[in-house]
Amino acid sequence: MSSEANVVSEAVVRVERPATGGGVGRLEDGRVIFVRHSLPGELVRVSITENTSKFSRGDAVEVLEASAERVAPPCEYARPGACGGCDLQHASVSAQASWKLSLVREHLRRIAGIEPELEFSPIPGDAKGSRTRLRCAVNEDGQLCLRGARSHELIAISSCWIADSAFAPAFETSWVGAEEVELRALGGGEPFAVVRRDTHRGSMIELCSLRGEPLEPSTQSRVLVDGHYFSVSPRSFWQAHRAAPHVLLDAVLEFADASEGDHVVDLFSGVGLFAVPLAKAVGSRGRVTAVESSPYAVRDARQNGDGLRQLKVREWAVSPRAINDSVAKDDIVVLDPPRSGLARGVPEALVRRAPRRIVYVSCDPATFARDLKALQSGGFSLARLKVFDLFPMTEHVELVGLLDIGA
Repeated sequence: MSSEANVVSEAVVRVERPATGGGVGRLEDGRVIFVRHSLPGELVRVSITENTSKFSRGDAVEVLEASAERVAPPCEYARPGACGGCDLQHASVSAQASWKLSLVREHLRRIAGIEPELEFSPIPGDAKGSRTRLRCAVNEDGQLCLRGARSHELIAISSCWIADSAFAPAFETSWVGAEEVELRALGGGEPFAVVRRDTHRGSMIELCSLRGEPLEPSTQSRVLVDGHYFSVSPRSFWQAHRAAPHVLLDAVLEFADASEGDHVVDLFSGVGLFAVPLAKAVGSRGRVTAVESSPYAVRDARQNGDGLRQLKVREWAVSPRAINDSVAKDDIVVLDPPRSGLARGVPEALVRRAPRRIVYVSCDPATFARDLKALQSGGFSLARLKVFDLFPMTEHVELVGLLDIGA
């Protein structure tokens, strides 16, 4: 926080438009302020929580003129000074969609220099209880906590509106001694907790029931997606929204358009959600190379692809060298990187290897736009872009883009 800025405790602000981190308004001195718990068009009284020389941040603590799209938040923790997780619970479903699409368009316009048509898919099913993974901190009293917005402050919670209702016993359990507890209700098996404890020997991971009883270290989740059961180890990534694996897989298969004999490279392949169905699509005459850096996910992917001789899973970090060793001219490439996007040099390496098609799955419009700009400079064009509302009550989205040469 800059000491150059004038410290103002409160201000009345007219909110102009959505932005990452809150609605945008201006203070009397002309500085931009990002206001959580606000909506475009509203006049709000803001409690200012951060000042810099260029902008401020704050919470709308009183709504003086409300938007017609404002609704009562369904969760008691969705308010100023409380949980920082769900930042749009005060917005109607249509207002949430408008907010998300506005951010996607702005990132693509400002960073990638394009204004493509967006294919938007609303929340599949109910938002309540749709989250099947929930990572919680633990306070000194052993209570599960989430964090405040842009803060390390722990907010003790007795429930989470967006999370699977099966997690209820975990909120009644004491987790004293744990640093972090991730609750998992993936698939049809019993939910469980992945518990991290910090010791003088380093971090230790334990598996427990939601009431804290130890479980076998071999415990896995098994999730049915489009007729295939996927084994997911406790330390392997899996999409949090219940419907996400299904809708993202459908989009990837549509955009990849792989057929008998094709070679597909699945980068950041995880447990094989895309690689296994793609291996079935290319048949015995084709090949799928799955590249993943997590040893836990690699082990799962090999188990999930058992019997598919055309599927090869490689434990590599996705780097220019990995691209050079796995991607060939006219291949189909599927990318599903973490929120940080592609590492330096990876887009350029892809351009040099000249695949005929790239399917890019992203949970961050800004890094997607950054990587898209680099790929565009090498001759790729964005042919289609699907936007999925798989993070209800937040400003986040999931994107699936189809990039073709000269599209």
